[in-house]
Amino acid sequence: MAYNIPVEATLEVIGGKWKVVILCHLDKGEKRTSELKRLMPGITQKMLTQQLRELEEAGLLKRQIFEQVPPKVVYSLTEYGWSMKPILDTMCAWGECHMKKTGQTLMTEGEPQTAGTSS
Repeated sequence: MAYNIPVEATLEVIGGKWKVVILCHLDKGEKRTSELKRLMPGITQKMLTQQLRELEEAGLLKRQIFEQVPPKVVYSLTEYGWSMKPILDTMCAWGECHMKKTGQTLMTEGEPQTAGTSS
């Protein structure tokens, strides 16, 4: 595919509502599908599965299956996925500044939280 500017290539891989959110959660460590679903209450199971599959196909995350009953599946960033960390950190910092500027709050464990604070 030909692009007009390089950011189009970036957005083709990480564009959409959920992919960057998934990557940000995985940059804090590997997660099971159920953990990601709990961290993102607004996403449907079908959408989460689709987004994980697309990120895996793009080479940004890996899916590890453990042979046990019930099966355990864990997602983590690949080396290529970790190359997104500076971008993710910058996006999070900008989002925090934007939230402060606009007086928005961050939901933490189901409770509103002022931007710039952590639990």
